[in-house]
Amino acid sequence: MMELLGVPPQVLFGQLLLGLINGSFYALLSLGLAVIFGMLNVINFAHGAQYMLGAFAAWMLLKFAGINYWAALVLAPVLVGLIGVVLEKLMLSRLYKLDHLYGLLLTFGLALIIEGMFRHWYGVSGQPYPIPQALAGGYNLGFMFLPTYRGWVVAVSVVVCFGTWFMIERTRLGAYLRAATENPVLVQAFGINVPVMITATYGFGVALAGLAGVLAAPIYQVNPLMGSHLIIVVFAVVVIGGMGSILGAVLTGFMLGILEGFTKVFYPEASNIVIFVVMAVVLLIKPAGLFGREK
Repeated sequence: MMELLGVPPQVLFGQLLLGLINGSFYALLSLGLAVIFGMLNVINFAHGAQYMLGAFAAWMLLKFAGINYWAALVLAPVLVGLIGVVLEKLMLSRLYKLDHLYGLLLTFGLALIIEGMFRHWYGVSGQPYPIPQALAGGYNLGFMFLPTYRGWVVAVSVVVCFGTWFMIERTRLGAYLRAATENPVLVQAFGINVPVMITATYGFGVALAGLAGVLAAPIYQVNPLMGSHLIIVVFAVVVIGGMGSILGAVLTGFMLGILEGFTKVFYPEASNIVIFVVMAVVLLIKPAGLFGREK
């Protein structure tokens, strides 16, 4: 049998695909964290719980209202984003003038409350969510089998991640957002409602977590702990990419997912820690992260 780097190509490309899928979720979630931190200076530890809310919202829409995956792909992120707007207006907006630690502790507490509520209601066993019929099955590429839904997840993640980067870095709206973080008083003098812009930014970042949750629901079973299992890895991705760097979060998320896949092929024992090893090395060499800026 033909081998690549000493392993059958089906095994190598299969693990790389799994790594790319994990990288898609890392990129989407770290993108939301980077948007919130970069624009609001808030370390949103509730991001994992909000990702879980997105998956549960899709599951509830299907179970209780018969709303299918395609509608849930829009409705669930909007619902989760609106929850984020309420949290920002009622709680986070009161902490902007305080140290970052207060925002971190508040969002950490919120994450514990949200996950605790869902564990109480649904236990820790997963709830199945079916793959939509149009995305069932897969393609035989000769060297590997590509499940259609997993290819869809990667494609959506790439489009959303780079679309968000383009909006923030290359459009007038993004310029207003970046200017508002540097000098809100000056931006407000031009007639722009900065508080509304900040609230909308937080809601958008939370909606990205909700979207990742909907995409994850058919792959992983929907359960209250799905966010807490992922959030530490996602924070490591954000630190490696550079806190607040949109492009850094996206590129690092995909790259580390692929690296994790490679590690599973050649040294599986290290696959759970390879990202944290990379984080330690990067912090030693470049403390601001690969794409971050020294202040």
